[in-house]
Parts: sequence; structure tokens; C-alpha cells
Amino acid sequence: MDDDGIEDGGSSVRLTGISVGAGESRWVDGSEVDSESPPWSLDEDLSANKEDYGHSIRRRLIKKPKRLDSLDVEAMEIAGSHGHHNKDDSTWRTVALAFQTLGVVYGDMGTSPLYVFSDVFSKVNIKSDVDVLGALSLVIYTIALIPLIKYVFIVLKANDSGEGGTFALYSLICRYANVNLLPNRQPADEQISSFKLKLPTPELQRSLHIKEVLEQKSSLKTLLLLLVLMGTSMIIGDGILTPAISAVMSAVSGLQGEIPGFDTNALVMVSIIILIGLFSIQRFGTSKVGLTFAPALALWFFSLGAIGIYNIFKYDTSVVRAINPVYIYIFFKNNSGKAWSALGGCVLCITGAEAMFADLGHFSVPSIQIAFTFVVFPCLLLAYMGQGAYLMNYPNSANRIFYDSVPDGLFWPVFVIATVAAVIASQAMISASFSCVKQSMSLGCFPRLKIVHTSRRLMGQIYIPVINWFLMIMCILVVATFRSTTDIANAYGIAEVGVMIVSTALVTLVMLLIWQTNLFLALCFPLVFGSIELLYMSAVLSKIMEGGWLPLAFASCFLCVMYTWNYGSVLKYRSEVREKISMDFMYELGSTLGTVRIPGIGLLYTELVQGIPSILGQFLLDLPAIHSTIVFVCIKYVPVPVVPQEERFLFRRICPKDYHLFRCVARYGYKDVRKEDHHAFEQLLVQSLEKFLRKEAHELDLESSLIEVDQYDSISVKSREPTDTLEELTIPLILHDHNSEKAETTSTEGGIVELPPSSSIPGDEDPSLEYELSALWEATNSGFTYLLGHGDVRAKKNSFFIKKLVINYFYAFLRRNCRGGAAVMRVPHMNIIQVGKTYMV
Repeated sequence: MDDDGIEDGGSSVRLTGISVGAGESRWVDGSEVDSESPPWSLDEDLSANKEDYGHSIRRRLIKKPKRLDSLDVEAMEIAGSHGHHNKDDSTWRTVALAFQTLGVVYGDMGTSPLYVFSDVFSKVNIKSDVDVLGALSLVIYTIALIPLIKYVFIVLKANDSGEGGTFALYSLICRYANVNLLPNRQPADEQISSFKLKLPTPELQRSLHIKEVLEQKSSLKTLLLLLVLMGTSMIIGDGILTPAISAVMSAVSGLQGEIPGFDTNALVMVSIIILIGLFSIQRFGTSKVGLTFAPALALWFFSLGAIGIYNIFKYDTSVVRAINPVYIYIFFKNNSGKAWSALGGCVLCITGAEAMFADLGHFSVPSIQIAFTFVVFPCLLLAYMGQGAYLMNYPNSANRIFYDSVPDGLFWPVFVIATVAAVIASQAMISASFSCVKQSMSLGCFPRLKIVHTSRRLMGQIYIPVINWFLMIMCILVVATFRSTTDIANAYGIAEVGVMIVSTALVTLVMLLIWQTNLFLALCFPLVFGSIELLYMSAVLSKIMEGGWLPLAFASCFLCVMYTWNYGSVLKYRSEVREKISMDFMYELGSTLGTVRIPGIGLLYTELVQGIPSILGQFLLDLPAIHSTIVFVCIKYVPVPVVPQEERFLFRRICPKDYHLFRCVARYGYKDVRKEDHHAFEQLLVQSLEKFLRKEAHELDLESSLIEVDQYDSISVKSREPTDTLEELTIPLILHDHNSEKAETTSTEGGIVELPPSSSIPGDEDPSLEYELSALWEATNSGFTYLLGHGDVRAKKNSFFIKKLVINYFYAFLRRNCRGGAAVMRVPHMNIIQVGKTYMV
């Protein structure tokens, strides 16, 4: 718990008097919240005799808001809503999580043996065992380099307080360098416990230089955002392609050789039926569907390993020679251009590797590392080696290699397990798509959509109906159009490799900017892994005309939607900042605001974190009266996964006391859940506001006593400790973090400064406070009204044609069809007053 106190860069004092309420609030300097209103901090130079003090003491009073100052009711009911960093690291808990990762994280990669070799050898004919050994060696080292070394041992370390994925990396970078295009960052945000970064000391100068360059050049900020949006778009594209190739067609295609007359049309129809069923159950939540997945995937991996061992010993144990990477060189030497084209099929063996990082928020780093290292990796190697041994004896079985290599009599059990595993693989990517869209919305990069929280216990369990049905329609169109796994695989590779390249670039930036890794080691990461991924990308891009255009089209569409929304939102926010009402104008209006003040509390929702929004002027013009108490409520998302419950809200007074204007900034992380009951919200708001008023009055009393310090005759500087008979208030000039509930004493080397006893500091019997509290209670009894602005954003007449097209048509279309403000804020429709306003950007 932080100590209450006075902050100074070079001295500490001991104040005699009264003890500030411990643990109730963290006071913040007024400039941290609203630079335009008079700060409640005390900035005063107490100049003492230089011969006695040696320097002047500059004191700043730091206010501590209440530790339980939250207006979010639902988050209190969700276990772990602000405890991502407090994951249970016990051995058995880690093992249990590792088992669960099999059903959520590794389904996609686990089903890759269904189609990898069939796709590779559709481009390269098997002429000798060397071709099989070369392709097998290529698969082995691809899995070892990308998922095992890159993701398991490096990328997983670049998590954002236990959260992974493209947007998690972006938020991590945004916290260290102010590269967010939306200019709503406040110094107070950096005091959030999950916001702080523990940085090592080496290479600091280089890190600061990179930070300065990123913050100064808007082009680099835009480029970084586009890179993140492209990676996110490709993950959503995976959500379309994964069910199409992995979940259905690869598994169901096994029936073609087993049931006479089961042709391509029947394959497509069965696949579409399974897809419809898969997307229809999403509304029940991944927790209900996913809890049964881990045993099924564990059985699947056991089957892969067992069948692989059986095939190795039955057909050819010499297949282990593929561990020698020389066979990769021979493979390329013998097949040249065809071998390069076969890389597009080989990359399918690492599909879903990004899920290890994207789904990190549901698990822990050790659990994912253990599951891959000791279960997934060895089982996949055995499966591919078993298929290789079979191909060395039956090279013509490449098209149905998986099912042909299954021992006689086990086809139907394996087919059922494979189909279930494939559906599970699809479930993982669908859930990842939901998470990416929610994170994008939280960071202002996606239109507002309805989000259904399917679990009260796990806040990451969400369902987005619009995205779900969009993915289903797209999947059905892909299956009906391509009708074969080979063509879909051509499209699938581009999306997978694209996401990996984006992750490599962002992790490299994290290494340079945040980890401050040695420059040589930091550059080795993109040189090694980036080169491999670019090689694979060059191979899959050659298949653009054979289906590779599909993920590029999907990614381009989502990229346009997300960037257009972000671009329009940033312009709208900047317009609001420009048009905000000046304090001089508010003083001219007076405490009545130029109209009639009637009892009641008006909650005016705004995006501004500082200043008075111009929409207030519109309300004053359109309404015959305004409420006696007005609170500007700002719902703000900060680049952290979760904002701790006790640090969520900042309160601030605007204008003098008789205006009764306040600001409440509610800060949420991109993984936080917002599901408030408005009655409880209103009650907590009044309680928090009342507490704010009491603490404010108390600090003003303390400030008055500090101002009288120079006139108080008993102030002295001592070089000895005070006697125990004095009643003391200890407020250190420099705040330190302690867990003790008692106030800590801090003394300077030169001595101790004594202030008056507590009897000289006025109590809470403040007539102005009592009047303000009675006015608040009267307003509360009169009820709450939610004041919302319905803004229309238009480009200025002198804008370029492209800007007019984007803002007036594309962005306007998205705003008209996204979720309205009342639904997003979850406010009662009976108590809403809305006014319209046009923002010229």
C-alpha cells in the first residue's frame, strides 16, 4: 500500500498532526486528470533559512483515492478479473493447465498430419526414398524452428501481463512509447499497477532513442498500426479457412476411399452440414464446448504417436535418417522449382503455431511450454515419421496418406477421433477471432458490435453473433467454391505465414525497445526466423492464382474496415478537443450555466479525458433546464490487459464548488468486462462522489494548515528523534510502496521538520461540505438522467476527395450500422436524453 504523503525530489519531512486515512484512496495531482481546472495539489516553495536548511523545500500534496473506488459491478463477480498476473504456479495446477491446452491451443497443429504430405506430394512426385526423407526432414526442422524455438522459448516471453497475441504486443509497445494515434493518454494511467514495466538497465540509451523516434514520427505510428491490423486481419482470415480445411474437408475426405459412391458433391454437402452445426453451438460458449475437448485431443495425440510408432517399426525404421538436414539439400537439388513450390504445403505443418501465443491469456507460459515440448512435439514427429515410412513402401498413397497408413480395423475409430479433433481445431480459431475483434474494439480499431459473455467465471469467454455468422457464411462459400483441400491449402498458407511475419517484427521491436536486448542478439531473431518465414511466404505467394488470393482479399477487407474506423475515430476525437468549451466561457455563464438548474444528477458521457465537451453547450441550448449536479463520465480503454478494480476510476472537480460539475474517468483494459447494472452503478457513483467530496475537504483543511507553517512559532529543525509524547502525522516527500497499514516515518539526513499538532487542523465540520453533501443527496433523490450525444462526422469542404469518400461514406456507413451509444454504455432507455451534433473533421 502506498504511503500518504508529500512528494519532493530531494528531501523528506516529518509532519506532526493527524493521520490521513490509510488505504482509502490514492490522491492524484490535478494535472494528471484535468489540466484545465484548478489542481487540488499543493505546489508551494517553503523557503527556509539557507544556513539551516541548505536548500528550499518544494512540497506537493499527493492525494490517494479510495482503494475500493469502482463502479463496475459485474467484474467483481468474475474470478480473476484483475488477477491475470497472479496465476497459480503450483506444479499440479500447471500440469492441469498443460492438459487443457491440448483442447484449446493445439487442435489446429495436431490435425495437420491429415493433409500436409498429401499437399506436399501433390507438387513433387515421389521418385525415390530420398524425396520422402527430404520432405520429412523439411517438416521436422520447420516444427523444431518455428513453434518450438521461436514461439515456445522466445515469443511466449513477450507477453503482456500474461496476455498474448498481436494486439497484446501492440499494447505493450504503446505503454512504453506513446505511439497510440488516439491522443487520450494521461500521466495518471502510468500509475496503474499493471501499466508499469520492469525494465533492465543495459542498452537503455538505444532504447530511449528508438522510443523518441517512434513518438515523434507519425508515419511510423501509422505504419506500426497498419502492421498490427494486418496481422489481426489475417488471424480473422484463419477463422474462415481453418474450419474449411482442417475441421471438415480433411477429416471427411477419408470417407471418399471407404464408402463407394461418396464423391466430391457428397463431401461438400457433409462438410457444409458440419460447419453449420459447428457455428450454431458457438452461442453456448467455449467453456461448455471446450471442457470436453482436452480428453478428445489427448486421445488424438496418443493415436498419432501410436500409429506413427506402428508404421515406423512395420514399414521402415530407416526413416529416422530424416533427422539429418542434408536430405533437405538433396531434396531441393533433385526437384529444384517443384521443391520450392512444395514449401507451400510444408508450411501447413505449423498451422496454429500462432495460437500458442494468441491463447496465452487463458493459460500460463509454463503450461503451454510443457504441453508442446513433452506431448505435441514428439507425437507430431512420430506421426510424420510413420507416414514417411509408409510412403517409402507405398509411394502412390500420397493423396490419402493419413487414412491409408492407419492399421486395418482401426479406420472408423480413427475417423471419428479425427473428425472430432478437426472440429476442435476450428473451435480454437473461431474463439481466437472473437478475442481479436474484442481487443480491436477496445483499442478503437473496430466498429462497436454486440458481445455476449458466455461465462461469469472466465471473462475471456465471449461470443460475437455478427462475426460468428459472417465466418459461417464465408466458410460455406469457401468449401462450396474450392471443393478440395489442395486449393484451400494454397490459401491457408498465406494467412499463417503472414501472421508469423507480423509477430516476428513486433517481437523484434519489443526486444529493442523494452527488453533492451543486446543489438546482435536482437537482430539475429528477425534474420533467422524472418528469413525462414519470408522463404515460406515466397512459396505460398506463388499460389495466388490457385487460391492464395483469398486470404489476401479477406485481410484487405478487414484491414480497410479497421483502419477506416480508427482513422475516423481519431479525427472525431481531435475535433472534440479543438471544440471543447473554455473555462473562461464557463465562468461567464456562472454557476447556473446560463439556464435553470433543477434537482437531479446528469451523467454526460463523453470521450474527452480533459476539458469540457462541446456537447454540453448543445444540451444547454436545446434543454430548458439542466441538472443541479453534472458528472462527465469518460469510458476509456488503456493499453493494458486488465485494470485492477481498485484503480479503475479517477474523480475530478471541474469549476468552483457552486457549479457542481465533476469528471469521472473509468479506465478499462482490453480484456476487461463491462456489464454494469445501472442501479448499482448509480449507487456506487454517489457513494464514490460523496467520499471524494469528504476527502477533498479534508485535504483542503490540511492545505490550509500547511500554509500557516511559516507563521507557526513552534516549527523547528532538529537533529534528534522527537519524543513519544508528540502525536505525529508522517508524510514523506518521496512516496515509497509499503505493505504496512501504519504510516511510515521518513527523515532527512539533516533533520526533521515539525508541523502543528492535529488540534490545529480543522475537522470535517465544514459548512460548505455539509451544504454540498445535502445538495448531492437531494439530487440523488430526484433521480439520474443519462445525457448522450449523437454525433455525425463529416469531412470539411476543403478536404481531399479520398478523405471525403472515406469519412462521409465509409466511416458514416460503419457508424450507422454499428452498435449505438445507449447499448454500448448499457444505460436505461427510459432515462436517456440525446442531442445531435455534427463534427467537421
